[in-house]
Amino acid sequence: MTGPVLDTPRLLLRPPRLEDLEGWTALASDPESARFIGGVQPPFGAWRSLSAMAGSWSLQGFGMFSVIEKATGAWIGRIGPWHPVGWPGPEIGWGILRSTWGKGLALEAATASMDWAFGTLGWDRAVHLIHPDNAPSRALAGRLGSRLLGPASLPPPFAEEPAELWGQTATEWRVRRAPG
Repeated sequence: MTGPVLDTPRLLLRPPRLEDLEGWTALASDPESARFIGGVQPPFGAWRSLSAMAGSWSLQGFGMFSVIEKATGAWIGRIGPWHPVGWPGPEIGWGILRSTWGKGLALEAATASMDWAFGTLGWDRAVHLIHPDNAPSRALAGRLGSRLLGPASLPPPFAEEPAELWGQTATEWRVRRAPG
C-alpha cells in the first residue's frame, strides 16, 4: 500500500503493510496494550484489524498509520485518522506497544496525525473515543488540546462499551499550534 509518510523527530508514520503483522499481533496479544482497543486478540484477530486498516486506506484514502521508530526501525503501534461507518465522528486514535509507553511517542505521532488530518484531509474536527477507565489516553487527549465532549454511543458490536467522546475543531487545533 502506498501513501504518505509522515516524518517526526523520532518516528515515521506510514500506511500499514503485511510486514507489520508481527507488531500488530504483539499489540493485540498484550492484555495491557489491548485492554481498551478491543481486548486481547489471537493472531487472526490482529490480521483482521491490520486488514481493516489497510482497507480503510484503500476505500477512504486514510487510516491509522503504522508507527515506526526511526532509531530501531521497529514497528511500535498504530496511530492516526479513521472513520468507520456509524462512528461518532472522524477519529484520531492510537494504540502503541506497552514497551514504548511513557516516552512521548504517542503524543508525537498523534500530533503529526492531527496536523495531517486537518491540513491534508481537510477535516473540520477530530474526535477520540476513550474508555472512561483509560487514564493515559484521557491524558493524551488533553495534551493534544482536546476536551471531554460527553458520553459517546458506539455502533455494534461495541454498543455496550462505555466510551467518552473527546475532541476539538480544526480552528482550535490551529490556534493552539500557532507560533508565539
